[in-house]
Amino acid sequence: MNDNQKRLFERLLELNDQLSANQAQTWVELLWEDFEATYAKAGREYKGSEMTEKVVSQWIEYYGDKLHEFVAHNPKYKHLLTEDQSKLH
Repeated sequence: MNDNQKRLFERLLELNDQLSANQAQTWVELLWEDFEATYAKAGREYKGSEMTEKVVSQWIEYYGDKLHEFVAHNPKYKHLLTEDQSKLH
């Protein structure tokens, strides 16, 4: 995780106490990758990690406190966002 993503991760944990550290990290990585992939597919010129951080930061501010509810509505991502109890020990 780079410094930009670490700031986003810490902010997400502040906003949503329902997420574990692993889940928050996964969310930041998913949102980061999704933005960059979508931006590239649209044929846009890459504006750098600062632009990605800005957009993902906005998403976290708007939706961060509700991200833990996402799995209930989108079971396709459940395997990415649920804790594996065997890895917690």
